[in-house]
Amino acid sequence: MARIPLLALAVSALLSIGPAWAEGKPLPPPASNAMPPVELTINMDNGKPVCAPAEVLLPADTNVELHVVSQANAPITITMGEQFENGRVLHADGDLVHVMSEKGYLVKQNGKGTLRLRTMKAGSQEYACTSTKNQDAPFKGKLTLTPPAG
Repeated sequence: MARIPLLALAVSALLSIGPAWAEGKPLPPPASNAMPPVELTINMDNGKPVCAPAEVLLPADTNVELHVVSQANAPITITMGEQFENGRVLHADGDLVHVMSEKGYLVKQNGKGTLRLRTMKAGSQEYACTSTKNQDAPFKGKLTLTPPAG
């Protein structure tokens, strides 16, 4: 008879621990409460993707809304270093699919979508737009994260 209460206690303990294992480390509060919208457009030029702006300027450690609009006749994968990893994507909708083990987002042909992100710390790194039809010729731009104002 003593086995049943012990089993129930063990199951209860495992269930209370389970959700903590499943959740990632929560992000600290954003450096700013502003959520500036930014648009990233994608076109094709001679079978190669071209993303605009070539330099994406965002405030660091801040929640931002990235609107993606593709007029490309092929699916395009967007990568931005570690920006799409570690729970930094707060929300995604539209024609966007998380790919490459959280390293990129695939935008469907002529697709549109919105990514709500917590940006990384201040600094610069490369971002890329790569066509699924021509992976050897990605567009390479610059992601610059600046300290947030106020």
